[in-house]
Amino acid sequence: MNKKMAIVGIGNILMSDDGVGVFAVRELQNRYIFPESVRLIDGGTKSLELLPYIEQMQRVLFIDAVNFSKQPGYIGEVSEEEIPEYFSTKLSVHQIALPDLIGVGRLTGILTNELYLIGIQPLSVNTGYGLTEPVKEQFDRLLERVIEKLKQWNIHPEPRTI
Repeated sequence: MNKKMAIVGIGNILMSDDGVGVFAVRELQNRYIFPESVRLIDGGTKSLELLPYIEQMQRVLFIDAVNFSKQPGYIGEVSEEEIPEYFSTKLSVHQIALPDLIGVGRLTGILTNELYLIGIQPLSVNTGYGLTEPVKEQFDRLLERVIEKLKQWNIHPEPRTI
């Protein structure tokens, strides 16, 4: 029996690469059929408003633009205890939200210990719709990393056929 889990894409799609998490969740929905135990959530720029959507989940996987201090397009993975340190340098307003969400969720006892973040280093988080070239070039790889992590957790989404 698979644990209930959420895949949460975070970001502002009107701020270029900052929207990569939202674009990733949308594309995962387009490409795959997920088991009933998996909920895909467009977290947008919500912060604490996400708690009701993820409080019953045993695992939460976040997808976001992250400042890894690497070249644009770099994909990194961060386990729960490391997530807040990657948001000490904020790329955008919503990043105040992820450590706050985790903190409040922990304090109230409603958030799982199994949190994971797969992020990509943005080139730009300035106003503009769509991803920059370095992030676009690595977008499929970002999705592959998400699927690889799900398989490690024994979750096997089925590719959609047209």
